[in-house]
Amino acid sequence: MRIVTYNVEWFNNLFDDDGMLIDDGGWSGRWDVTRAQQIEALGGVFTAMDADAIMIIEAPDSSRKRDGALALTTFAEYFGLRTRAVITGFRNDTQQEIAFLYDPDVMSAVHDPHGDATFPQFDGKFRMDVDADATPETIRWSKPPLEVAVTTPHRKVRLIGVHAKSKAPHGTRNLAAATRIAIENRRKQLAQCVWLRGRVEQHLKAGDDLIVLGDFNDGPGLDEYEKLFGRSGAEIVLGEGNGMQLYDPHARMVLGRRVGAQPSTARFKRTGEPFLQALLDYIMVSPGLRAKNPAWQIWHPFDHPKCYANQDLREALLLASDHFPVVLDIAL
Repeated sequence: MRIVTYNVEWFNNLFDDDGMLIDDGGWSGRWDVTRAQQIEALGGVFTAMDADAIMIIEAPDSSRKRDGALALTTFAEYFGLRTRAVITGFRNDTQQEIAFLYDPDVMSAVHDPHGDATFPQFDGKFRMDVDADATPETIRWSKPPLEVAVTTPHRKVRLIGVHAKSKAPHGTRNLAAATRIAIENRRKQLAQCVWLRGRVEQHLKAGDDLIVLGDFNDGPGLDEYEKLFGRSGAEIVLGEGNGMQLYDPHARMVLGRRVGAQPSTARFKRTGEPFLQALLDYIMVSPGLRAKNPAWQIWHPFDHPKCYANQDLREALLLASDHFPVVLDIAL
């Protein structure tokens, strides 16, 4: 079975309020990419992946006037995808939802949020002292993780789709303000990951097969703020010390090697400067699933040999998003 996490930049801009594709020459939201170009590219990528399930990060908006599930159903029908059933969770106000697109012929799936008084549902509030003033702050998810219970003919698996808070200091006017906001955002991002780790441990103690996947806006050794706080959010969620741990080979590769070649899942354009690459997207699995010897791939157009060799797919990956799909093949 093939399970994918894919952050699709400005997916929402490709649909009108009726959930229909806007297949024209207008700008998509991606730099110098039209809606028609991005739609065609995404169709090529999704078709090539031929996945059984895809956790879509930055999925189309669900709100009073828009229906993200309808938009994704339209997209799947337009390109004849097997992944034609859609699950969405708690709505947010950012126009960037988390959605689960899957093949109903090979699995059933439901939105199944859990929580307790210590680690509540992800649409709730979590209290944690993030600034060392002895007073807990209230932490909320701007994009609440999507919890999905999946049933296949042979196994039940829980998935948690994640889009953790960005650390970027958007809208700042000077270096001091940028530094202050970046530190505040890092604290909130780490608190979100502590909350998520608490929920992960509940499932691991219950013996659940668990997959945590999505965009953490973070990773081991990614920036200078990790030195200030001692660890990354991804490391928190994976687990530390002698406790039960999740596994992602790309994260472990970076944890074990701070210098030299490193995997990346995102490629950002910077005006007048070289592209910035980063490892932001992960598929973390519980010990029981790791024992099934799954295979991970990052469909990076320049690092993945088959993606690079296929010129049409290579160009589609570059046009479709600033993130690239992370693919897990596992026997379920």
